[in-house]
Amino acid sequence: MNNVQTIEHVYEWFSAGNAPAILATFDPDVEFRLAQGHPYRGDDGAWSGPDEVVKNFFMKAGPEWQNWSIDVMSLHDLGDVVVTEGRYHGVYKPTGKHMDVEVCHVWRFREGRIVMFHQYVDTARLRIVMGAGV
Repeated sequence: MNNVQTIEHVYEWFSAGNAPAILATFDPDVEFRLAQGHPYRGDDGAWSGPDEVVKNFFMKAGPEWQNWSIDVMSLHDLGDVVVTEGRYHGVYKPTGKHMDVEVCHVWRFREGRIVMFHQYVDTARLRIVMGAGV
């Protein structure tokens, strides 16, 4: 499986809530970084390793979203880097608000494993959906 195919599968697994399959693509030292201003990020910056991703992101986000998906507009294969442009969709259960926000992801690979994820998203719009203000 090439890097673009791996990312296509990761998005399918995110939509299906299959965290073990996603984690299996990660390097043990993966760096996982949400956009600045993202409600789940806090002041932590990047998380290092699958356990930190599970604790700080999957365990929080998973139960709070219904019908989460990403509408991938384009995937750019840059060798050891894959860039995704798209839109997030879903309903934030605590507020009942629907999310439709623009997003860009940067994925870095080494030897077929994901070593870095960096998200860029419209955090102002996301915070409104989540009732976190702007």
